[in-house]
Parts: sequence; structure tokens; C-alpha cells
Amino acid sequence: MSSEQTSENVQKLIKFDRLKFSVSDDYVMLKQIEATHEPDGGEFDVKPLLHLVEQIFTSATPKTDATFDGLDLKTHDVEAFEDKPTQTGFVSATEALAYNIDRISCEIRCKCSGGEEAHQKAISVLKMVSSQPWDAKLVLTLSAFAVNYGEFWLVFQSYHSNQLAKSIAILKQVPEILGRSSMLKPLFNSIKDIIKAMMDVANCIVKFREFPSQYITTDVPAFSTALANIPIAVYWTIRCVVACASQIARLRGLQGDEHPLSTSDAWEIPALVHKVSNIHNHLRDNLDDCLKHIILMSKKKPSFDADEKRHMEAYQMLSELFKDFHTDNMKVLKAFIYAKDNQPPLFHGRSNQRVDIDILKQTHVLLLISNLEISHDELEILEDIYNESLKKRPAIQYEIVWLPVLDQSDPWIQSSQKLFKNHRTRMPWYTRHDPLHSPSLKDFAVITFIKKEWHYGRKPILVVLDSQGQVLCQNALHMMLTWKNEAFPFTVSKEEALWQEANWNLDFLVDGIDPWISNQIAAGKIIWLYGGDDIQWIEKFIVIAKKAAESEGISMEMVYMGKSNPKERVHTNIKTITEKKLSYHLKSLTSIWYFWVRIESMLYSKISLGRTVQDDPIMQEVLKMLSLDSSHEGWALLSKGSEEVTKAKGDSFLTCLSEYNQWKVNVLQKGFLQALKDHLLQIQPPHHCNQLELLAAAGMIPETLVCSECGRKMEKFIVYRCCDV
Repeated sequence: MSSEQTSENVQKLIKFDRLKFSVSDDYVMLKQIEATHEPDGGEFDVKPLLHLVEQIFTSATPKTDATFDGLDLKTHDVEAFEDKPTQTGFVSATEALAYNIDRISCEIRCKCSGGEEAHQKAISVLKMVSSQPWDAKLVLTLSAFAVNYGEFWLVFQSYHSNQLAKSIAILKQVPEILGRSSMLKPLFNSIKDIIKAMMDVANCIVKFREFPSQYITTDVPAFSTALANIPIAVYWTIRCVVACASQIARLRGLQGDEHPLSTSDAWEIPALVHKVSNIHNHLRDNLDDCLKHIILMSKKKPSFDADEKRHMEAYQMLSELFKDFHTDNMKVLKAFIYAKDNQPPLFHGRSNQRVDIDILKQTHVLLLISNLEISHDELEILEDIYNESLKKRPAIQYEIVWLPVLDQSDPWIQSSQKLFKNHRTRMPWYTRHDPLHSPSLKDFAVITFIKKEWHYGRKPILVVLDSQGQVLCQNALHMMLTWKNEAFPFTVSKEEALWQEANWNLDFLVDGIDPWISNQIAAGKIIWLYGGDDIQWIEKFIVIAKKAAESEGISMEMVYMGKSNPKERVHTNIKTITEKKLSYHLKSLTSIWYFWVRIESMLYSKISLGRTVQDDPIMQEVLKMLSLDSSHEGWALLSKGSEEVTKAKGDSFLTCLSEYNQWKVNVLQKGFLQALKDHLLQIQPPHHCNQLELLAAAGMIPETLVCSECGRKMEKFIVYRCCDV
């Protein structure tokens, strides 16, 4: 080929790359790519599987056909890989992954035999591995492709030496492919190049997961840049898989003098190689910068190995502590609560003095673990529940101990110290005298333990220990917020028993949060609960609802329930409702907060017990309430006494009540409530758009949820909001 032709081909390649694979396109696609990512927290060691994939690619090229002598994919010594898949645990790991690999393999084979656009094929594969980390997504996809690719070449290699392979080869049109070996040689050279590019990217991504966390964090620009670019790198590597699989699928369908490649096909693989090679170069540069940073940091910490060993020993001691049987809880509690100044390690808020840990001996202890940002609302509700338990002793007897946690990034400055002292003084229970703080080696081990073993992540958790120090529940906060002291001794079996006895009605929903509401329920009154933060809708709704009720001579009560995470706008609404005497309302923002966080806690409780919307009627009602609150419009719930009649979004009720003249003829026969309900059902739109915003004040976000109306899986979005109105 002349130099002019070579230059022309390069220019075509660059032009093709700019048109189809531009950097700006990557940013446009990133949102769609990240929308497929729904990790479930599970991880596995991808390296042995990646070595096996590399061995398949290395061994795939037929060695007996002289026509393909120049197509040796071998980039490493095969013998170097032979022992890798036989590592301890590898066989059992592949057994667990085999089903998923087979599913992805079938998806690739089927999709790439059809006419679907390449981008959609790649997104389809990403959705199949949505629950995996990014490195696992890529390695699983490469494994699935390696199965198809390896099977193709295995038949090819065995064609002349094995009758079974020869028969299968005829069905797969291998003789037709062999007859076109000269024509296909450039294609297989291109496939060799793209496989090398894919493996380079995969090996690079896997190396980022091996970095020691003590030496490198996302504060390092090279590391944060690499992590941000990995989703795009995974996507384009999967595009390469799709392209290779599509070419192999076309080979199997060759007939007569048909040329195996169109003009666009001939440029697709070289363009992808160019794209993925550039991605690899950028990742490799980031990798080199990260390695330099690690080397620099390790030199700055010559004593790290000894400190790390002591840290691991302390962590292991804590782990072993919970495996042993103890006659009391002292040994366990002393592992978490210890003084650094030879003074009693506990502070008692009610008496405002330091006390010794022995006061908790043989006592049911609830460890409240949080940072210093625990909310005023949360503390107020927990105080009410705890103070109520004091009145019921000895039938219900437990103590709460606050373990405040400061991460390494949390400064222990004067304002933090003041906040800590204010919190512990107002708490009626016990507090560890000083916070757990990462710079202390012993504290660091305790913080590591509660994060790994009890899944603490900066949101408060409530760990329940019995009188022998055994863990009864790793987080009873949802249980306590839902059932209060009824849940004592805060075990999963007790929680199960409470749910079995529960019925969804207004009494259960309100749960004595306001005595006046409880009295109206007991009197069998018609009650409207309504909420939202749109005061214009609130005023319209109240006027039209009262007008319809007065027309029928019906007495009813209306109660404003605000909105979850109430802000200034809800406070302003309460002021307006009070001044205009529109209706009754919950008396404080804390009561409104608790009403909604209790409903949210019900959801987390149900999820932790393995319940689903499809098989749990109460969970369906909980999700409907949370969806109404998240709709950014008003909502209302109508009941008679404790029995709910109906609930819906605000616009639906406004329409229904505005059309009172259309359905009032049915009131005499059906009654006001049933006539209203029937008309509401008639005007409900055929389509719905429900959303669910979870503040996660109780510390857990579910990975997947289904719609309470249609049962379909809901899409997940991440919202960051700072809103004081």
C-alpha cells in the first residue's frame, strides 16, 4: 500500500471516529449508561475470571490451518495461565457466575444476529449486569463473549480431526469460511486488534480496584478522574464485544459470492480499536499517576505496617468477641466504651455526671450510633419513646448509649465540641464520654468494625445488645420508629409478630401522634387527612370539600399532615391555616416529621423482612402514601372512623368534588362516601406517573422498588437538594 493510500485511510478513520464516537457523545450517553447501574453491594474477585478469558482468547486461533499463520492472538505465554483458573475457590466462584454468563452469552448471540442498533445492544447488555460493580460488568461481558468466540474457534480448529466437530462445522458453515480465508484474513486481524484493546482496558480497570485505600482516595485527581471515566470505558468495550459478535454472526450467514463486510462494517472495528485504545491510554496515564502517588504516600508513612497490623488485630478481636458466649455484657461494652483519661467512660445526661460502665451490667443496651449531625426531630422522638419506657419498668427495661462517631474527615474543632456537649446534655440516656475518632488507633478499629459489620454509613443506626452482649438486631431504628416500645426486646421475631397482628387503617397510620385526631377516630367521624406544600391547592380543596359536605348536611373534620422533611413553606402553611381557621393541623414540625418518617420506616422494616409489594397489602398502602407525598402536589385521604374510604392525588379530588352535581344523584342510594369514591374511580386517568422520594433518615435506601399501582419496577434517580422553603 502506498503512503498516500495509508494517509487517506487514516484520515477516513479519524473522520469516522469524530462522526460516530466523539467525546461530546460520551457525555450525552453517560446519563443513560449510569441509569443502568443499580449495584446490590455484592462483589467478587474478577481477576481469576479475567485470566480465564485471556486464556480463551489466546488459545482461540486455529494453529493447524496454514492460511491463518499470521493471525496468532498470543500475547502471553499460554502456560502462564494454565494454573490460574485452578486457584482455591475459583471453581465454586465460576459455578455461581455460570448462569449469568450463559444468559449474557445468549443475549449477545441473539442481539448480534438481529438488526438492532449497536448502542441499544450495548445498553441491553449493561442492563443485564446492572447489579454488578463496573469492573465485574466488563469481565462478565467479556466472559460471555469468550464463550461464544471460543466455541466458534473450537469447532474451527477441530474440523479436520474430529467427526463430531466436522458435522457441527458444516451446520455452522465453517467450510464456507475456510474457502474464503484470504478474503477474511484482514477481518480476523482486526478482531485480534480489538480483542487486545478490550483486554488492555479490562486489565487496567481491574488494577484500579486493587489500590490500597490507606494510600489513595477520591481526593487524588488522577484516581477520581479514572473512576469518573470507567463507566464510559466499560460501555465502549462492550460496544467492541457487540461489534465482534456481530461480525462472527455475519460469517455464519455467508452465501455464494456474498462479501462478508459492507464498507461501513469494514471501518467499524478499526474505528472502535482507535476509540478504545485512546480510552486505555488515558486510563493508563491515570494509573501511572496513581501509582506514583501511592509510592510517595507509602514513603511518608514508614510506620504504617506496624500500625496497620495493630489495627487489624484490634478489629479481629472485636469480631471474635461476638462469636463467644458471655455471662454478662461487660466485656462487649468495654470494647466500645472506654475512657482515655482514667475517668468513668460514660456521661449520664439526666444526672449530668460521669458514671462507670458497670451501671449497664446485665442490662438490655441499645447503641445509638451516629455522627454529630443527628437531627433535632430524631432526638426528640427517641427521647419521647425512651421516657415512655421508663414509666413501664420493669416490664420494659432497656438503656440507650449514644456512640458519637467522627470520621477522619470530620474536624474535632471548637464548634464540633460544643455541638457534642449540647447533644449529650439534652439526651436523657448515656453517652460515651468522648466521640470515636479515627486518628486514635483503637477508635479507628471500632469505627471500621461498626461500618463493616453493622453497616453504619453516617446515618443513625440502633444496635440492640442483650444482657449477655449478643447482637439481637443490627439496626432497630426502623422498628422503634414504627412500633415504639411495643417492639421490645427489639428482635426480628418480635417485629414479625407485630406485623402479623397489624391492620392498615387510620388508627394504625396516625398511631396516637395527636390525641385530638385519635378522639375523632374513636367517635367515628368522617375525617379528611390532607397534605402537600401548595397553599393555593390547600385553600381550594378545603372550600370545595366543605361545600359538598354542607350540601348533604354532613359533618366532617379535616387535618393538615404537611409534607415529609418539613421546611419553612410547611410552617408558613400552618400559620395560614391557623389564621384563616381552615382546618385542624398537627401541632409541630416535629410531629409532621415523625408522621412521615414512621411511614418510611414501615417501608424499610418490610424490606428488611424480605416482603414485596406484590405479596404484602400493607406495603402497598405504605408505598401509596409515600408516592402521594412525593408527587409535588396536594393529596388527601378520606376515612370514616378508623376505616379508610379512599385516597388520591390532589387534582383528582379537586376534579371529583368540582363535579359534585354529576354524582350527587347517587348519594341517596350509595351514601355520600361511596358515591364520592365511585366517581373518583371513574375519573382516574388511564395512565399514571408515580414517583417516590426517600430521605432515608432511618439510614437505608432500597436498591429496587416496584410501583404500588401497576407492579412495574420503578426507575431510580439520585437527587441532591438544598431547600429551605
